[in-house]
Amino acid sequence: MMRAPSVLGAALAVMLPMNVVPGFAKDVTQPQTMHLEKVLPQIKRATGSFAAINGTKRSFTVDLKTTWDGKTLTMVEDFVFNDGEKDRKTWRFTKTGPDTYVGTREDVIGTTTLTVNGKRATFSYNVYLDSKNQANKVRFADTLVLQDDGSVLNTAIVYKFGFPVAKVTVNFEAP
Repeated sequence: MMRAPSVLGAALAVMLPMNVVPGFAKDVTQPQTMHLEKVLPQIKRATGSFAAINGTKRSFTVDLKTTWDGKTLTMVEDFVFNDGEKDRKTWRFTKTGPDTYVGTREDVIGTTTLTVNGKRATFSYNVYLDSKNQANKVRFADTLVLQDDGSVLNTAIVYKFGFPVAKVTVNFEAP
């Protein structure tokens, strides 16, 4: 008879903090969904790094200008690398469903389909690292994760001939 109250007490001791700690129960029962058109236009800056299996490492900053016209999200990314090199890339994501977008970029071969699942968005695409000569084709597999502070963490694995050869990490800073 004394055992039942102690089990009940232990269960209450575990469950009580779940309901008292702000946001704990909310995160479990009501997952936040990342809506690109709401999240990305607020972000103005990102920092990132690139690391390849051959030892190449580069860090960079990105200034962002993102607009939403009701159908297409346009994100202009101005990169400045740690060695001084500058580059500009422009993504265009057209919303095709509640959780899907079709994306293009000037160096992407064809299109990509971006799919949102809760706080996570995934997409994969091919690029020529030497786009001028259409050489050194690789595949990027990106995962964007909306963080609780409003920032977005982007992790991309780069594949060559199906083997992972590099990793890119970008932190899109919270507004």
